[in-house]
Amino acid sequence: MAETTLLLDRARQWLAEDPDPDTREELAALLARAAEPAVAAELAERFADRLQFGTAGLRGELGAGPMRMNRAVVIRAAAGLASYLRANGDGGLVVVGYDARHKSYEFARDTAAVMVGAGLRAALLPRPLPTPVLAFAIRELGAAAGVMVTASHNPPRDNGYKVYLGDGAQIVPPADAGIAARIDAVASLTEVPLAADGWQVLGEEVLDAYLARALTVLDPAGPRELEVVYTPLHGVGRDTLLAAWKQAGFPAPTVVAAQAEPDPDFPTVAFPNPEEPGAMDLAFATAATVGPDLVIANDPDADRCAVAVPDPAAGSGWRMLRGDEVGALLGAALVAKHATGTFATTIVSATLLGRIAEAAGLDYAETLTGFKWLSRAEGLRYGYEEALGYCVDPEGVRDKDGITAALLIAELAATLKRSGRTLTDLLDDLALTHGLHATDQLSARVEDLSLITAAMGRLREQPPTALAGLRVTRADDLSAGSAELPPTDGLRYYLAGEQVRSARIVVRPSGTEPKLKCYLEVVLPVAGAAELADARRAAAGLLAALKRDLAAAAGI
Repeated sequence: MAETTLLLDRARQWLAEDPDPDTREELAALLARAAEPAVAAELAERFADRLQFGTAGLRGELGAGPMRMNRAVVIRAAAGLASYLRANGDGGLVVVGYDARHKSYEFARDTAAVMVGAGLRAALLPRPLPTPVLAFAIRELGAAAGVMVTASHNPPRDNGYKVYLGDGAQIVPPADAGIAARIDAVASLTEVPLAADGWQVLGEEVLDAYLARALTVLDPAGPRELEVVYTPLHGVGRDTLLAAWKQAGFPAPTVVAAQAEPDPDFPTVAFPNPEEPGAMDLAFATAATVGPDLVIANDPDADRCAVAVPDPAAGSGWRMLRGDEVGALLGAALVAKHATGTFATTIVSATLLGRIAEAAGLDYAETLTGFKWLSRAEGLRYGYEEALGYCVDPEGVRDKDGITAALLIAELAATLKRSGRTLTDLLDDLALTHGLHATDQLSARVEDLSLITAAMGRLREQPPTALAGLRVTRADDLSAGSAELPPTDGLRYYLAGEQVRSARIVVRPSGTEPKLKCYLEVVLPVAGAAELADARRAAAGLLAALKRDLAAAAGI
């Protein structure tokens, strides 16, 4: 009973401070029904803890309470960030961007009000724009920090708060802990001064500068003859991509009409993520009537880029390229442009980029998952992660950028088309040169996060010695860290067998979704083009067996 009273007192105190009439009304209605068991359980879930600020910033479901995304949580986060910047001598300009999700503008405006109230300068992007425009603006304007209000490709009920420092890269330790401590020190919203005005709203020149920089990834004299179907998946990428396409000289893409306008409810998709089943169905249906060379998609904040190629064997007539395939293609394109510097990817991505870099005499690095780590690879020239994130111009945008990635993959496809070839042909060339690198993923979405903890514990306590007939030759517990990698909650297995050149599995909890994610790769030798089809069938069989055996070992 005492615990229930304490919980209700906490909820009433929150209600008294909540600056948003929408969440005040929601919470008042819940408190009026607090005696109902289901409502009591929901209140307990909302008020038993609070969203934790980390290297991914904040992300969660919209609603009232400290375990939800709302204006009260955002104001505290902004106050903590402002305090951190001032304490570290980084007082100055904070640039704030936002997408078209529910409450994104309100969260951005509140952030600007907190910054000005704390004695800093703040500038809002002129309207809902892609995340890479915000990452670019930080460096372009010499800002001390930046905030992007977005939940990227999460479900419609979510929103998020992503923080960058003045180098234009997402935060990593110890900055995350330092900001979190300052957030924790905000006892009451009444302590946070909110300016009524005084922040700047940037003009279109910031977008113009981004577009001018984006075009530098292309050869001005390169071919542009390419037909594309494009979908922004109800997000904010359309206008920016169309402007980039026009300025680059590509024919205007056919935009999927039902997904063209920003819509925070994402009515045509279950999850607004091009990787999710069904998300690309309307794009493929449009392609069936248009007959383009490529299908390209951005996720809702346009920092990711998905690519599909014609494939008569696929039911839709189109095959989504894996992020590892696009990553290798973009790497090959940059090598052809005589790029210099470090090529980097993450420990969960395919190892093919390393072979491409080695053959070109370039440095290569592997980092932990996420662009907060990739962007800090020493001497970075190109980085990608398998989750459709690509950084092809780190001096312009030190983060993943779905617009510049789309431009570069389109130029590559147009160049190949001029010679009567396709992206698929280039993938065949890479397999013949470096071996067939085949990847797949086992992903388990859960309602109860303890199931993920249990699966990781089971694998640590009873590590597999063989999977799919391949023996486990090495098992790394990544939580211990190493000279190359900081500690992270993950497991990595290396496998060997007569039928493979190498194989690798990485298992980790997702940092942004309630998922356990397992990344699988097998590398098979290929002696000639005639063996490619058989090698792909063999790789697919091995990957399917690995998924089956790993799921059994993890109990998922």
